[in-house]
Amino acid sequence: MPEGDSVWRAAKELHQALAGQVLLSSDFRVPRFATLDLSGWTVHEVVPRGKHLLMRVLESTAGNPSRALTIHSHLKMEGSWQVYAPGGKWRKPGHTARCVLRTASADVVGFSLGILEVLRTEDEDRVVGHLGPDLLGPDWDPDEALRRLVASPETPVGIALLDQSKVAGIGNIYRCESCFLSKVHPAVPVAAVPEPATILADAKRLLEANLGPGPRSTLGPRALRPGYWVYGREHQPCLRCRTPVRRGTLGKSPGLEERTIYFCPRCQPAP
Repeated sequence: MPEGDSVWRAAKELHQALAGQVLLSSDFRVPRFATLDLSGWTVHEVVPRGKHLLMRVLESTAGNPSRALTIHSHLKMEGSWQVYAPGGKWRKPGHTARCVLRTASADVVGFSLGILEVLRTEDEDRVVGHLGPDLLGPDWDPDEALRRLVASPETPVGIALLDQSKVAGIGNIYRCESCFLSKVHPAVPVAAVPEPATILADAKRLLEANLGPGPRSTLGPRALRPGYWVYGREHQPCLRCRTPVRRGTLGKSPGLEERTIYFCPRCQPAP
């Protein structure tokens, strides 16, 4: 799954390329919307919601109010949106393209999208209404996010943090990193976490620190080079105590597959 900062950056790039532009053509390469033609529609805005992308388009008809539709996508594990100059050569295989939008100034292509659908903008709650407060969104409410997190006291905190209905935007990287900063093993039940609000605050701070260009890093501005505290560092020394970092898995839960976790066995003792 993508991290919230990746989706935020994708939305920013798409908005810059498309907002205010009239679509010259649209090509939806999924059966349900294969005949949909949005030629002549104007892209109003592209906004992120957790790990979802919402591309809002308007049709203005003389004498009638504008109709508003939303192109809703989710990248899942392998998806991406890419922006090209008109007629530019794609960097990914054509058979993986799921949506092609063309304007006078850009070709925008969605590759290997996990979810692609078009719905009325007024019905967006049907696809994103279940999400919790968005760590990078204008709706961020730390008190509500904490309330949702602690409402499942027996759930391992590492599983609860990935539950997008509790808090939107955290992926596996920030799950592992924020747990490390709080010295909490991801398998510890939420009820046993001393300061769950601190984990949420750390996740938000790390996400916000990675909204700009350049490689992702959670080590802060004083680090000699970009990197992570524990994520992807199996067998390497913990940057706090020098104990080798370990890799494990966290059990399945409804709607969530078993995922890899990284932790320091000394800084984050197992429950």
